[in-house]
Amino acid sequence: MKKTYLSILVILGLVFSMQAQDKSSNDSNFGLKAGYNLAAVSIDEDGETGQRHGFHVGLYGESFITNNLALQVEVLYSQQGYEVEYATGTFTQKLDYINVPLMFKVYPTNNFFLEVGPQAGLAVSHKETYEGTFVDISSDYEPNKFDWGMNFGGGFKTDSGVSIGVRYHLGLGDVNEEDTKHHNRVWMFSLGFDL
Repeated sequence: MKKTYLSILVILGLVFSMQAQDKSSNDSNFGLKAGYNLAAVSIDEDGETGQRHGFHVGLYGESFITNNLALQVEVLYSQQGYEVEYATGTFTQKLDYINVPLMFKVYPTNNFFLEVGPQAGLAVSHKETYEGTFVDISSDYEPNKFDWGMNFGGGFKTDSGVSIGVRYHLGLGDVNEEDTKHHNRVWMFSLGFDL
């Protein structure tokens, strides 16, 4: 299933890059981006949970400071959380956020970019599900409303304004108020279009 999502993103990127009009790679712009998430939570001393499959979608604005350096602000709806597999079934914690990344982008070439920057997030919904032998689960889980962390990534942006990127979110804020620390970990695979 992961390969299917990535294949669709690559095909869409190629189609739109062939159809879009040419524009200079160092113009300031805004656009729409969407993609696939592989989200997990890192738990102190226990390692990382299983991954929840989700998506992200939102808007971005990219402003060039020099020909090779840009600042990009985004507002994204992002499905995050995690899965834990037990002998009797699978527990899924669904955590959805509105995230605001502030990315510093370096273009070593006209089209290839590297990016790094902080991110703040607001939890907008959460839900627990359990699929297995025992369907009755009780939980008083309440995530922290605020999350923050750092993003690292890279990608390729065509002269016509179509971009394909991959990003890793290293959550630094605690997901909940438990004794052990829980931090978001998210791989994001994105397709963007300048508007």
